[in-house]
Amino acid sequence: MSRYVINKKQLEENIEIIKNKAGVPIIGVVKGNGYGFGIQEFSKLLKSSDINTFAVTEVDDIKDLREAVDDSQILVMRSTCMESEASMIAGNGCIATIGSVNAAKVMDEASRILNVKTKCYLKIDTGMGRYGFMPSEIQDAIKCYDFEHLDFIGIYTHFSSAFTNTELTKAQLALFKDTVTQIEKAGKNVGIIHAANSPALLNVSDVCLNSVRIGSAFTGRVISKNKIGLNKIGSLEADVIEIKTVPSGYSIGYNGHFTTKRETKIAIVPIGHYDGFGITKERETADFHSVLSQFKKFLKKQKIYVKINNRMYSVIGEIGLSHTAVDITNSDVKIGDTASVDISPLMVNPKIKRVYK
Repeated sequence: MSRYVINKKQLEENIEIIKNKAGVPIIGVVKGNGYGFGIQEFSKLLKSSDINTFAVTEVDDIKDLREAVDDSQILVMRSTCMESEASMIAGNGCIATIGSVNAAKVMDEASRILNVKTKCYLKIDTGMGRYGFMPSEIQDAIKCYDFEHLDFIGIYTHFSSAFTNTELTKAQLALFKDTVTQIEKAGKNVGIIHAANSPALLNVSDVCLNSVRIGSAFTGRVISKNKIGLNKIGSLEADVIEIKTVPSGYSIGYNGHFTTKRETKIAIVPIGHYDGFGITKERETADFHSVLSQFKKFLKKQKIYVKINNRMYSVIGEIGLSHTAVDITNSDVKIGDTASVDISPLMVNPKIKRVYK
């Protein structure tokens, strides 16, 4: 049976490195099943490291997250005009994101029906183009503070290009700060202010404000220009379940794309596309150099490797839905040995068990 293994000690080290780097309170972003680390297990570990505010994007995650972090604050990072979603956010005592007047109206009405006052963050769109008031809509944003059943405790924006474009990120930050100033001049208390996500924290200076939102950096799998010693965490594991020897000229896998050139000893490992193996996450940006790199890999017919007993062995034939063939010729690999592959947790099937060691 396959499992995704997370080194708990290395994760704890990453958390401390990031806390020291940020220097301000951290909002633990656990969307996408805790960035693939398992939302409940990951959130409990963050909470034990004195992180007390968490963020998700899907309202369906609220139940699992609430069970894991009890009375900690939960920020739902979507501005929704859906009555059902607004009711779920308000009814579970979460912090709502308000990015439009219509979203404010829907959340206010849901809160009125439930007889609660919902904590909210105002969302400003400084260039991401998704949720939020554009700076030109600032007067509409200010009106939201007057809704009876909404209690605004903060304001935030989201950087679009902190992975690669420092100047654009700084321009977004300046625009955000100007918007905050305009709201304050209108007599409104903006509360907690945050803008930086993982790539911004790692790549751009002076972006932390009152708080930062961190998710992918905890995994050590984030594009960063600066080396701060984060551990790259997570591996997909399974046990070798079969070993066989085939003659030279024997086809392996679907479509017969691979043919042995010698007598070959093969280990069968029960992982494949269903687990997330062999599925690649595209880069955040597709610049000339990344495209060139992918082209070079194609020309070289880059091999895929599996680690068994601290040695790398090449995958042969096409990776299947649930099985992979590995060339272990001239090795002492045996049935039951652990095979592992380096794979982003975001690519691993959520149904695969997460194991903290």
